Amino acid sequence: MPDFSTVFKQYEALVAEVDNIFQRVKETHEACVRCEIHCSDCCHAVFDLTLIEAVYMSEQFRKSFGETEREPILTRAETVDRKYYQIKKKLQKMHIDQGKSPDEVLHALSQERVPCPLLNPEGLCDLYDSRPITCRVYGIPTAISGKPHICEHANFQEGVAYPTVNLDKMNDRLFALSKALLEECGSTQEKMRMSLVPPSAALMTEYDDAYFGIK
Repeated sequence: MPDFSTVFKQYEALVAEVDNIFQRVKETHEACVRCEIHCSDCCHAVFDLTLIEAVYMSEQFRKSFGETEREPILTRAETVDRKYYQIKKKLQKMHIDQGKSPDEVLHALSQERVPCPLLNPEGLCDLYDSRPITCRVYGIPTAISGKPHICEHANFQEGVAYPTVNLDKMNDRLFALSKALLEECGSTQEKMRMSLVPPSAALMTEYDDAYFGIK
């Protein structure tokens, strides 16, 4: 894998910023945030990673586990990746063939439940310290395209104003870091900065020179 140390430090700074936001909301609205050990609701959500998150997760995964330890996780990733593919085909059919609106498709996506390949049999994340942004803000109010989203296990009340993480702005920052990652390794595949992949694919992909088109 190319050396991404500089952009990884920038990404880790963003992660620290997000963790601080979560902690502040938790401290000021303690009765509302219901996150606790072994609560794996967020570990069953269907979502994609930006390029910077995918590459970072891939490297941390290979650093944290030996080849033998990675095998059962990668086996789970293959199963999960097939489920992601099936879900995305179904959602595409809803939009194109059935004429469902983007909001209806997004709602259908939010109802899908697939266990993350990093969720171990004990109900814990095998790569918790390197988990992506989506996992870190789950449990506090967020907004996508101006629409609020709240974990169903949280105790936030409708009609009450709470600190909210704007995921559109967060994704803009992640896309900017993805662009910086491509520039750092000398890749000419500029369009890749907007790529999105599920966690399962990130774990199975080797982000080497060939992947980035580096000679």
